[in-house]
Amino acid sequence: MKEIDLEPIKKIISRSPMDVAELKKAVEYISRRWGVQSAYNVLLRSEVALGVRKPSLALYDHTGHIIGGGQKYGFTAAHALQELFDVTLIVNRPVTHENIKEWYHLDLGACKIKIIDIPFFNTGECFQIDPGRVNRRIPNPFHIISRESGNYDFFINNSMNEKVCPLSNISALICHFPERRPKDYFYAHRYTYVIYNSNYTAHWIREKWKFSPHCHIYPPVDMAPCFENDLAPKQNIILSVARFEAGGSKKQQDMVRTFIKLNRRFPDLFRSWTLILAGGSPDENDYLKSIKDTIQKSGLQNIDMKLNITGDELKTLYKKASIFWHLCGLDHTDPALIEHFGMTIVEAMQNRLAPIVYDGGGQREIVEHGVSGFRVRSTAELIAYTLKIIQDSALCQKIGNQAFDRSQCFTRDVFEKKVIDFFSRLLRDYRQL
Repeated sequence: MKEIDLEPIKKIISRSPMDVAELKKAVEYISRRWGVQSAYNVLLRSEVALGVRKPSLALYDHTGHIIGGGQKYGFTAAHALQELFDVTLIVNRPVTHENIKEWYHLDLGACKIKIIDIPFFNTGECFQIDPGRVNRRIPNPFHIISRESGNYDFFINNSMNEKVCPLSNISALICHFPERRPKDYFYAHRYTYVIYNSNYTAHWIREKWKFSPHCHIYPPVDMAPCFENDLAPKQNIILSVARFEAGGSKKQQDMVRTFIKLNRRFPDLFRSWTLILAGGSPDENDYLKSIKDTIQKSGLQNIDMKLNITGDELKTLYKKASIFWHLCGLDHTDPALIEHFGMTIVEAMQNRLAPIVYDGGGQREIVEHGVSGFRVRSTAELIAYTLKIIQDSALCQKIGNQAFDRSQCFTRDVFEKKVIDFFSRLLRDYRQL
């Protein structure tokens, strides 16, 4: 947004009674010089400054109808802000308050939900709402969201969709990772603030988008048992939790092969251990099939797969397991395929699992090597550190306890406090006109 001289407006609204005719002239002047949207934004801000109404905020997520960590980030932010603002959740596919409560245990009853259809994505070929399909050869289908953003005092784009141009007085783009380089309707630099989920993401924003983001807020993770007596005795389980992505970026196949090696080299030790792979997958998934084939050929009975399980089932696995494996990023050179943060790692740590994770991406910001877990660069190192803690149960328990302590930096309470503090400061300034 262009810088607008608000001094004439300030003088007018400070008068008692306010000179409506003079206000009208000032707004018409702003409209001629800076455009109708700018004039409308001045009126919106004036209403808030005068206390006429509660400030409005819209949070947009084109993937809001899909369960995921990024979506949880945005909806948890909305939960934190629904007392400060009149909040509207903008989505492109149907989603209900009940869905959000079931998926994330968040009561967003004070928020309105507005579904805005984008016709371009209603065909069979383009039904998935993918900003990557949009280029300069077609009109930008996300302009309908840009226009809607101008109806609110604050606009938050939670979906990494840099093709939405913000028109509100105050705007924030939440970037979980800069997936695309600046081209074809790129508007990320137009946002008043860019919020990032990890230092890893911030580095790649600077590298790919050539500007520095403004505010760092780690994602919210709330998988800890409600009460200390909810903790179950730990069992000889190595757990991995990640989607079974078709491209294999979460590296479940590598973990299975590593576990098979451990069983063959140390049969007496690993006879009592089980590897459990939990995660979501569509029915047709060649990568998942290849993992199942590897397990079947191994002849091992101590590898288990838990597909598309409920949140309660996942919590039970976290309570029972002792060790957590996560290798996302192994052998990858594309920074987008390395874990940008690693919410499931924190979930495991909140349940006192000892994490052994890939040494890259956002995982370096979570696990302190040798203190709250171990970071590895190869399956050989994964084997070495797994043996180290399996052969020393006291060390495994110590690492698990220290992992729990570290996980307290990434709780939902910490997240909501940072969100409220950040937007409260912006709102104080906004109310001053």
